[in-house]
Amino acid sequence: MNTRPGHILAENSDEELLTAYKNDKGQQALATLYHRYTALVFGVCLKYFKEPESAKDAVMDIYEELVVKVKKHEIHHFKSWLYRVATNHCLMQLRKKNTARVVEMDESFMQTDIFSHLEDADAKETQLNQLEKCLEELPALQRQSIFLFYTEKKCYNEIAEKTGLEWNKIRSNIQNGRRNLKICMEKNG
Repeated sequence: MNTRPGHILAENSDEELLTAYKNDKGQQALATLYHRYTALVFGVCLKYFKEPESAKDAVMDIYEELVVKVKKHEIHHFKSWLYRVATNHCLMQLRKKNTARVVEMDESFMQTDIFSHLEDADAKETQLNQLEKCLEELPALQRQSIFLFYTEKKCYNEIAEKTGLEWNKIRSNIQNGRRNLKICMEKNG
């Protein structure tokens, strides 16, 4: 491997490029390595999505996944590992697409002050009690994320610092928590 600092050559082996990337020598090593196999990844994605544009988007998404995954995994054969990552990514996207349901949501529910449209004080109190009950039924991480976001007015980054959770996990907890609250509120009248 070329010993000049920060110099990554296309002639380097997969193992050398992986080592360079894992040793924090920049994303150029990973980009060079991934570029070797973009045709393979594109072919895998095209096989599953059947549309070139969707396959191109997936190729980019997979690279973004690799930035994190490569450092977390022990990779002996990059090409076969990448093929598996690409296949799993495509299958997960198709699974999400097939299980996704469109749910109409009242816009006022998505606001932080969900009771502003209620004029009757009794109705407000009843709905507040119902909301508190539904909040108690949420899984702990969803409840905590909802509380920090809406009650304490914390942003995702502040919640991440406080809880140690990843940004995407916090976003997921808040989205799932809101959906579960809506379902609970509708179920309880």
